[in-house]
Amino acid sequence: MTSLPLKNNVKYAIDVIFLRVLPAVLLTLGLATGAQAAKTDNDALPKVRLDTTEGVITIRLRPDIAPRTVANFLEYVRAGYYDGTIFHRVIPGFMVQGGGFTSDMNRKTTRSPVPNEASATFGNVRGSVAMARTSDPDSATSQFFINLVDNHFLDKGVRGAGYTVFGTVTDGMGAVDAIGNVPTGQQSGRADVPTTPIVIRSATVVEPDQDAKP
Repeated sequence: MTSLPLKNNVKYAIDVIFLRVLPAVLLTLGLATGAQAAKTDNDALPKVRLDTTEGVITIRLRPDIAPRTVANFLEYVRAGYYDGTIFHRVIPGFMVQGGGFTSDMNRKTTRSPVPNEASATFGNVRGSVAMARTSDPDSATSQFFINLVDNHFLDKGVRGAGYTVFGTVTDGMGAVDAIGNVPTGQQSGRADVPTTPIVIRSATVVEPDQDAKP
């Protein structure tokens, strides 16, 4: 039987190794590129930091899902509107709501409401941030709430128009849980008001380079 020359055998072996290794290398590069793209996309999303009396809460906003709601929220933040407001409605096992009253339970003046942008695919799960509103779906102004648990009955299409989810808590969910466990009572004709005010000391837009700082 005729055998291949040694030189050709070596070339054949190298070709086989290359063909076997190449797909794995390409797959690894593809996964790395995909992960980097996902990280870049997340980094490009705006973030807001709430400094509260129970700790700091960082929210990543989703203008790709609720553009008008996010723009409205950022306007309030940049105007300093939320500074000194409180979480005025706290229901354990449900949600914490804030952004509309001062510590003496005076309602703050708001701008015009924004249209409902609730999405059936981006719902009210634990840690998501949504807009509070009246029975009118298009009545949201400044008040928002953070879901303590999955509240899918608030999603679009379950019981109607749904509540617009426009962000997610990425850091500080422990502070949110702490707010959700404070004692509450009635005040100024409202139920579920914390007996000791939970104050938003400041709300600020997080600049990209701040994420790397302690």
